[in-house]
Amino acid sequence: MKIRNRLTLLFTFISVSILIFFSVIIYFTAKKNRSKEFYELLTKEAITKFNLFVDAKVPPQILQNIYYNNSQIIDEVEVAIYDENYTLVYHDAIDIDFVKETRSMLDKIKVKGELKFYQDQWQVIGLKHKFKNKTYIITAAAYDQFGYKELHLLLKNSIFLIVVSIFFIYLTGYYFVKRIFQPITEMTDNINEISANRLDYRLKINKNKDELTKLAQTFNQMLDRLENSFDSQKKFVSNISHEIRTPLAAIITEIEIALQRENTIEDYQTTLHKAWMDANKIVKLSNNLLDFAKASYDPSQIAFKPVRIDEILLDSCEQVKRINNNYRINLSFENEFHEENEIHVNGNEYLLKVAFANLIENGCKFSQDHKTQVSILVVNSKIEIRFKDEGIGISRQELKKIFKPFYRGNNKEWAQGSGIGLSLADKIIKLHGGEIIVSSKINLGTTFTVILSHL
Repeated sequence: MKIRNRLTLLFTFISVSILIFFSVIIYFTAKKNRSKEFYELLTKEAITKFNLFVDAKVPPQILQNIYYNNSQIIDEVEVAIYDENYTLVYHDAIDIDFVKETRSMLDKIKVKGELKFYQDQWQVIGLKHKFKNKTYIITAAAYDQFGYKELHLLLKNSIFLIVVSIFFIYLTGYYFVKRIFQPITEMTDNINEISANRLDYRLKINKNKDELTKLAQTFNQMLDRLENSFDSQKKFVSNISHEIRTPLAAIITEIEIALQRENTIEDYQTTLHKAWMDANKIVKLSNNLLDFAKASYDPSQIAFKPVRIDEILLDSCEQVKRINNNYRINLSFENEFHEENEIHVNGNEYLLKVAFANLIENGCKFSQDHKTQVSILVVNSKIEIRFKDEGIGISRQELKKIFKPFYRGNNKEWAQGSGIGLSLADKIIKLHGGEIIVSSKINLGTTFTVILSHL
């Protein structure tokens, strides 16, 4: 069942339940008031006949004739009067005697002063009444035909109105639920128009600042992120294709040239050396891409454990030196640490080694003396690792872009590279909850400061 139908039925059920609840209250209130008012009427009729018989000295035959005549037209009140010795002094219809008073009943009336009860559907009231120092007991009984008729009519009308109201409440609920769900229906139609080829399509935003407007804004923000992600992936794939295609094309060209003519051993060695260098570029790019993919995993899928930063830096330095013997790296501590855990971080040893190696290699690559100064500083709960070089520097405009994948600035003519090293290092450091701060001056050098939390 659709939510629209469920809400309509729920609205109908709640509304009808409330209507029935108040109808029941009204009915029972009317029923209670009818009984109360009729008892008051019986009391007045009983006192009136007592006054006519005892005080006004109206003959019993006249009062009885009035009773018989009225009872043919209306439900007349049957009154009986007893003296303090329980002797019957007057009765409207002794031959009928609907109440049939007993001594125990008269005792209760005398003790309590008033007694009310039902006999079948007749209401009966007994009163103790004093007149000229004498005590009398009066009983009065009657059937409230008009009151019961009105009560029955109220019940009948209430049931009819409830049945009719169910129909109108359902239609009203269906109409309003439809109006409420209209923006959602339009939103659903708009969403169905969104596809991989139409990620630029956005939901319409109403001027009303309601929940649906907020939902549409949130969905549009999600589409913005998806579109940016798709664009990044397209650029990423395009850059990968370009970076891999270039060395592969060079390898194929060099081999084709070598096969088309007779060459000396030295020429073949030169060709093989160039092909080897291009193949190394592909291998290095592939490794960087694999590391980049691993650094993009969810942190819960990556193994973290306590590791020593100084040991990882030493391994990174050795790794960079194996790649190029001309690179020089100095590692130093700027202050002493007092506890063992101050040099430990919770991280992935392999990924940290990759990040540090890229930063070290970057400093050596773009320095004339191929030298990078690496220093470790423990400050409070943080570890600062500085990678400083005296190279060509980075312009202020390019500092904002250096961590983008495959971005290469004006320094691409200075040294070869794929433009993925710094973006990979930044991603790994952020994965470890740290940050990289860059300061640079043209022709004076660059300093990369990595800040991590120690244990």
